[in-house]
Amino acid sequence: MTLVVSSPAFADGQSIPVRYTCEGEDISPPLQFTGIPEGTASLALIVDDPDAPDPAAPKMTWVHWLLYNLPPDTSGLPEAVTAFPPGTELGTNDFGRTRYGGPCPPIGEHRYRFKLYALDTMLPDLGRPDKEALLRAMDGHILEQALLIGLYQKRK
Repeated sequence: MTLVVSSPAFADGQSIPVRYTCEGEDISPPLQFTGIPEGTASLALIVDDPDAPDPAAPKMTWVHWLLYNLPPDTSGLPEAVTAFPPGTELGTNDFGRTRYGGPCPPIGEHRYRFKLYALDTMLPDLGRPDKEALLRAMDGHILEQALLIGLYQKRK
């Protein structure tokens, strides 16, 4: 099996519904995880936007959500999740918070990458790491990774 991250709320390469953005309820979309490889000790999830601030001239990747040490038997996350599987740790996103921050692009249609990683270890408690610290901790421990891309452009 191949590791897959998907959502019943939107298909890969399609628009993210407004309810999961700053123009809606700003809640996390439901996610499903399948194909967890043998030997997985934990999962990590990074949601980011590589098109910030303008897809015509991107200057940075904006981080929307960081989760790590999800148990390997986690089959997904419900919509608007606030209670995580035991052991799950949260990182700090570019909004300066640990909760999900929905798409809120200043201009144009942006891509939002939901990247799921199967790791061969439980990571140490990193406090509230940013994306770079989490990636450093994961280095050399990634068994497999999966990608779901959602699109969003502000309506107003």
